[in-house]
Amino acid sequence: MDYKYLNKMLSEMDKDLSSKGMNRRDAMKLAGLSSAGLFMGTTNASAMEKEQLELVKSGVDAKIVIVGGGLAGMSTATRLTNHLENPDITVIEPEELSVSYQPGQTLVAAGIWDIDDIKFKRDDYVPDGVKIIKDKVIDFNPTNNEVTTAKGQVVTYDYLIVATGLQLDFERLEGLEHAGRAYSSGDNTRLHKAIGEDTGICSIYTAEGAEKTWTEMQKYIELAKNVKEGEKKVQFLFTHPSTPIKCGGAPKKIMYLANARLKEAGARDGAELSFYPNGGAMFGVPEYHDAIVGQFKRENFKWHYRHNLVAIDKEKKIASFDAKWQEKGPYDPIMRDFEVISKHERVNVPYDFIHITPDAVAPREVAESDIGSAKGWVPVNKETLQHVKFDNVFAIGDIAQVPMGKTGGSIRKQYKILVDNLIAQMEGKALPAKYAGYTVCPLITDIGTVMLAEFDWTVKPTPLVPLDPTVERWIWWLMKVYALKPMTMIGMLKTGQA
Repeated sequence: MDYKYLNKMLSEMDKDLSSKGMNRRDAMKLAGLSSAGLFMGTTNASAMEKEQLELVKSGVDAKIVIVGGGLAGMSTATRLTNHLENPDITVIEPEELSVSYQPGQTLVAAGIWDIDDIKFKRDDYVPDGVKIIKDKVIDFNPTNNEVTTAKGQVVTYDYLIVATGLQLDFERLEGLEHAGRAYSSGDNTRLHKAIGEDTGICSIYTAEGAEKTWTEMQKYIELAKNVKEGEKKVQFLFTHPSTPIKCGGAPKKIMYLANARLKEAGARDGAELSFYPNGGAMFGVPEYHDAIVGQFKRENFKWHYRHNLVAIDKEKKIASFDAKWQEKGPYDPIMRDFEVISKHERVNVPYDFIHITPDAVAPREVAESDIGSAKGWVPVNKETLQHVKFDNVFAIGDIAQVPMGKTGGSIRKQYKILVDNLIAQMEGKALPAKYAGYTVCPLITDIGTVMLAEFDWTVKPTPLVPLDPTVERWIWWLMKVYALKPMTMIGMLKTGQA
């Protein structure tokens, strides 16, 4: 993505604003974005270059290895390059499209963007002077400060940054055992072969899966359009698993967008939309939970808490869930209270169209290494992002074991903190920067409206602008569709400044 692309996108946004009788300056005021010039294109290339020249760079020397060249890894490499006089940085990343824009997969799945709108090549975003090894790390040896790649290359380091991301564990599901594990981008032929054709099974969690979701969705919208009064409605199911996932709002976003497309086609009365989350709430922040429940009621959605998808029967089109609940048990005279008995049962639900949000897990090479943890993720101090055992190891993004941090919005805060702390560690100083857990989820509720859910470890809404964060707004739709991609691809990956 270059600045010509940015200008084109801003031009499209200006057309959208004009249709609402508004210009870009007024929109920025409405959104409280007067200080966020990059979001709306008011910061140009020369201004960015001037800011880079004004940076105070550290003269400390060290060999830095970054494992993973996605958004987290490559943005960190860019920012480190900006802040070091003599950077010695190596990024190890096998996937050619590792920097593809994952937040756009939801928009592809709803037919708003094409898949080419989110595909970007790794080699176009490698910072000047940074070495790239096009291979996968299969072994971590933090005691000897080295990693080994699949081709047998041993790479040593002074400091290691783990930014591998996570894997999508479709193979945990009965009926999809042959799907294996997948990444958002890359060759996922095995997964798509296991899912099969014309099965009604979709997932926006891979780029190709997002494209297929739109193709499949249109088929079932057409079926719903032809349902007559009194006939069985077309069943649209959406799941949320028992593990942490990339962007906790995404399983609901695709549900809202399917609903929007059904309404647009005049087919909503012929469809029933049901949400099956493993947890007991719509969102971990009460204010957003309440807002989403209100939206679900408004749109006549059905939902069933504490249902975890465990199996899929492609031929019979049956989804099986492990449903959990608690019952009052016998009275305990010692504790002077009734026991609570946890129960569960397998519940089979027929579907026509099902969107699967897969379990998310750490790659085996991380989980089973000395830098991993019992849960698989890399255990770090949640504020400094430094490994709890190895002082010269840091982790960022989806692989880091921090609460509620698996979003691009989290990475935007984390990579600045990591760079400041890593340089301080290299200089023998105390680590100055602390991550407060800021996370943002632009929750698409319709084609044209977004509820911008911002929060941190206080589990309270933490909006950066003075607007009610539980209200769905058109202005946040503009930000989602037009501003966030250039902010990510240029502001973070290209310049390391956003």
